[in-house]
Amino acid sequence: MLDYGKEAVRYDASRGGEPRAEAAAAAVLSLLPAGTGSLLDVACGTGLVTRRLAARPGLRVTGVDAAPGMARMAAERVPGAVVLGDSRRLPFPDAAFDAVSAVWLLHLLSGPDEAVAVVGECARVLRPGGVLVTTVDKAASHNVGSDIDEALAGRPVRRPADAAAHVARYAAAHGLARAGEARFVGHGQGRSPRSTVEDLGRGWFTSIPPDGPLARRYAARLPELPDQEVRRPDPRFTLHAFRKPTA
Repeated sequence: MLDYGKEAVRYDASRGGEPRAEAAAAAVLSLLPAGTGSLLDVACGTGLVTRRLAARPGLRVTGVDAAPGMARMAAERVPGAVVLGDSRRLPFPDAAFDAVSAVWLLHLLSGPDEAVAVVGECARVLRPGGVLVTTVDKAASHNVGSDIDEALAGRPVRRPADAAAHVARYAAAHGLARAGEARFVGHGQGRSPRSTVEDLGRGWFTSIPPDGPLARRYAARLPELPDQEVRRPDPRFTLHAFRKPTA
């Protein structure tokens, strides 16, 4: 697992920067009901997406992140609107927000129990009629059918906590019903053979210990591919929206 406190300084540059943030924010905003006045951005990271969400006229945005390094960067981008806090125990009262976004969060959780707890917290802080917007199937989105995917075939894959069907069940367990879907391009996140070797070495692939023989085995295949610096197609991410009933 990556250390997101240490990762903060290189996070944006390694993940598509402003173009990806713009695409993500636009997709989230497209799923908000008319009249949404407040939004909580859970696991806001460096605040790159949060800042774009907050630029929407009439929308008051609050960010929360558990990693101090991430939260500090986000606070610089969205002054006075970022809180240090754990998504499993959000530091906000019940029914405090019209909407909640959780972009690239659920796939990081340890399993279904933790994911249910996070979705439950998001539901708790939602006002009746509000929506939770979250990414689903994040890891699968990176499999674009490239030669890199073929080289990585057969690697151990952790059961995803953010599989779409599972997230729908987590949401239903807390009274939330499906309310929409959007997709967006992860600009700048297409893999090259060389960048994939680097990712293996820093723990991006959570089921492959970065200093173990399995990482070395997969890394040895990648230099054999052509166009070592050329990035393959960008992933396309999926957002699902879930509405809290009004009664």
